[in-house]
Amino acid sequence: MNYRHAFHAGNFADVVKHIVLVRMLTYLQEKQAPFRIIDTHAGAGLYDLTSSEAQRSGEWLTGIARLMQARFSDKALPLVGPYLDIVRAFNPKAELKAYPGSPLIARALMRPQDRLTACEIEPAARKQLIDALRRDAQARVVDLDGWTALPAFVPPNERRGLVLIDPPFEAKDEFEQLTRGFTDAFAKWPTGAYLMWYPVKARRSPDELARKVAAVVATSRPPGTCLRLEFSVAPQETGGALVSTGLLIVNPPWTLANELKIILPELEKPLGQGGAARFRLEVPKP
Repeated sequence: MNYRHAFHAGNFADVVKHIVLVRMLTYLQEKQAPFRIIDTHAGAGLYDLTSSEAQRSGEWLTGIARLMQARFSDKALPLVGPYLDIVRAFNPKAELKAYPGSPLIARALMRPQDRLTACEIEPAARKQLIDALRRDAQARVVDLDGWTALPAFVPPNERRGLVLIDPPFEAKDEFEQLTRGFTDAFAKWPTGAYLMWYPVKARRSPDELARKVAAVVATSRPPGTCLRLEFSVAPQETGGALVSTGLLIVNPPWTLANELKIILPELEKPLGQGGAARFRLEVPKP
């Protein structure tokens, strides 16, 4: 698949991914020790929802736009609220016109002692990201391919942190690259947290990815932990648009699984498209 993010910013997949990202970073904030965020495929940083690309696809209308209008229970709102507050901060006039990508969402949750390394090789996107971060002393934009950067930047000096691996899935072997990239990085930093995104267009590649990642994590010393989350907003049609998104979360916060059991059921109604949405949350088997 070709995943030019200007067309897809703020869609259901972004919403699910970024809610999980915020929950993981919020947990890292609980200890005073600094942490590092490594974003291997960072993108442009901030996306204009009034652009021709965003308007043409309209995907944000069934993603973040719906979520901003949704009502959440007293249990779910404190968990989803920090993510929604970040989005609102980029839309101060209460009119949804911009959507922050993962680097800016991460930056909003960093403390003075924390650092961000954001990798982007596409020239236009990299320039936009540099502009968005405004030469921030805590954030470094790197002109380096994410697959090269992944093993090169771990372990970070901070020894705590999160690696976000969110490739565009433009290459046919992207699932294999994701497996290799994670395996190489995890061998060097088995105590780090990893958040990996993938599209679900068929079952074979996602299932194989989950099985291989689970095997790597299970054989580490000491063994790590892994969660698999998939969220579908409609039944998949052959040749149709993406309607299912997946995340593999390695070494998640111990609180995350229970938080997701509260959050995910309340995303089904606002994000569902032409039928009931559904999710799966499990510990993948090697």
